[in-house]
Amino acid sequence: MALSLQSFLFFFAISLLLSMQHLADAATCSNCFTHSRAAYYPNSDEQGSDTGACGYGSFGATINGGDVSAASDLYRNGLGCGACYQVRCTNSNYCSDKGVNVVITDQGSSDRTDFILSRRAFGRMAQTTDAAASLLSLGIVDIEYRRVSCSYANKNLTIKIDENSNYPFYLAFSIWFQQGTKDITAVQLCETQNFTCKLLDRTYGAVWTTLSPPSGPLSLRMLFSDEDGDESWVVPVNNIPQDWKAGDTYDTGVQLN
Repeated sequence: MALSLQSFLFFFAISLLLSMQHLADAATCSNCFTHSRAAYYPNSDEQGSDTGACGYGSFGATINGGDVSAASDLYRNGLGCGACYQVRCTNSNYCSDKGVNVVITDQGSSDRTDFILSRRAFGRMAQTTDAAASLLSLGIVDIEYRRVSCSYANKNLTIKIDENSNYPFYLAFSIWFQQGTKDITAVQLCETQNFTCKLLDRTYGAVWTTLSPPSGPLSLRMLFSDEDGDESWVVPVNNIPQDWKAGDTYDTGVQLN
């Protein structure tokens, strides 16, 4: 029996809505895996590099227990520094379903790779110790990855004053222990007495700098943003002290969950 025009339009509308929903889900799937390839640092120890492009220094080799990685496109001119990804290889003979969670601390690429993992992280994608040895012998493997929330137990956002800073003329620092899935897209440095703020430059990686920094105790304002356009300014509880010193670290007293 032929459908009436009203019934046809009803089923057509339902079909169109389902198709649109499917496209929307595909476009906004923040939890989906992306297929790629990964290698590991050659001639390295178990951890990452202490001269990584993010500017973390030795911290960049040991953060997250040494489960770190260099990234190519995901480095995003330094914006990707500190981001966390679940990476798992796809060879069922060797690879676990869980894979490994890594932190981006460096920039680099090999043969069509998105990740160059630390040796430790590369082996942790495997099911067993023997399987890890087999993975390492391959050098480059097919993987799938997705961004995940970074988590550091009992750690607040921490300011590390760069060793090249020169009090009181030049201030450079990086931000450690960045939790969640948002990026730090802007940083302001504010005088605590008159609340005048100065927008800082991202010189490279995760390093923020300013010439002629304000005097007195300094307050930071950090803008956290995600890929959906959600933005929020975070103001630390603790200030950078007036007599800040190159090489020192300062606990902000806050964390973005």
